[in-house]
Amino acid sequence: MAKYKIAWMPGDGVGNDVMDAARIVLDKAKFDAEYVPADIGWEFWKTEANPLPDRTLDILKNTDCALFGAITSLPKEECESALIPELQGKGHVYASPIVRLRQEFNLRTNLRPCKGYEGNPLNYKDGIDLVVFRENTEDLYVGIEFHPLPDEVRDVVRKHHKKMARFDKTPGDEIAVSLRVNTKTGCTNIITDAFEYAKKHGYKSVTVVEKPNVVRETSGLMVRTAREVAKKYPDIELWETNIDAMCMWLIKNPLDYGVLVTSNMFGDIVSDLCAQLVGGLGFAASGNIGDNYAVFEPTHGSAPKYAGQYKVNPMAMLLSVKLMFDWLGETELGSALDGAMADVIKEGKILTYDMGGTNTSLEVAEAVAGRM
Repeated sequence: MAKYKIAWMPGDGVGNDVMDAARIVLDKAKFDAEYVPADIGWEFWKTEANPLPDRTLDILKNTDCALFGAITSLPKEECESALIPELQGKGHVYASPIVRLRQEFNLRTNLRPCKGYEGNPLNYKDGIDLVVFRENTEDLYVGIEFHPLPDEVRDVVRKHHKKMARFDKTPGDEIAVSLRVNTKTGCTNIITDAFEYAKKHGYKSVTVVEKPNVVRETSGLMVRTAREVAKKYPDIELWETNIDAMCMWLIKNPLDYGVLVTSNMFGDIVSDLCAQLVGGLGFAASGNIGDNYAVFEPTHGSAPKYAGQYKVNPMAMLLSVKLMFDWLGETELGSALDGAMADVIKEGKILTYDMGGTNTSLEVAEAVAGRM
């Protein structure tokens, strides 16, 4: 019997391409695992009105962790029209399956390393080594939204916040409201994870990235909690910055920063910026990590126009495999994979189109596998 059971979820578009590339490396590494196919994505929304079927949740509950490729998500109106005729007009509402996975399994920590590999022609500057810790289950992504705004919700908000009075003459169907929810527990967990990572890997600072001067309560809770947690780590400096300023400073002085920690929406934004500094989304890996389960995925989209062409850079997917190895405790495999990717990038002979090459996703994966 295999040592590990891994849920295998290619998803949509190029998710299938990069997962095929990942399998080349996994097989070369002789990773002792059984890969269990699991349905997720746009095709299941269209035919079942559920992009994350219950059968997939059952599979994940009986595996050690999951590898995930990519997902297609479209605006509300397009989601409805994409359903097969017999499912249209039934009140079905599309919800992001990856967001639901994070909440169903309490995958509270989103870990996104952004490392500039030597020789990568897309590096913004040499030596960039950033790690973003993004709270993964709260904030605006909890999905508590209203449109039209119900009168009873308006009345409750107005009772507690006089600022709502300025919208008294605005009809409910012309107001959309999204609720931002941060908890002390959520803030404490993600900030502690960031400090523990900095301690383990030798980073000298942790930067909390928020907007407490304007978003006073939710961002304020993050910053206040960071100050409390930082007291337990006297050898690591706590830096505080606003999200807008952070984007500027990362462009100006990316080498000044190491570990960043922030809430869900800001983390989504700033991690893409960090990814671009080291080559773009083709190098952007992530781990959705909980206490008992994890899902590893590249952060790029499904890129339908490239689906099946094996054109896109598989490095983000391979870096996600490395994160999986590390999380499972297979650190030697993780180090071997990291070194193999570094060799292929530095050599510069086998590259996908985004790096100026002409090779396919599979050829890059084969080159990496050959150096493991």
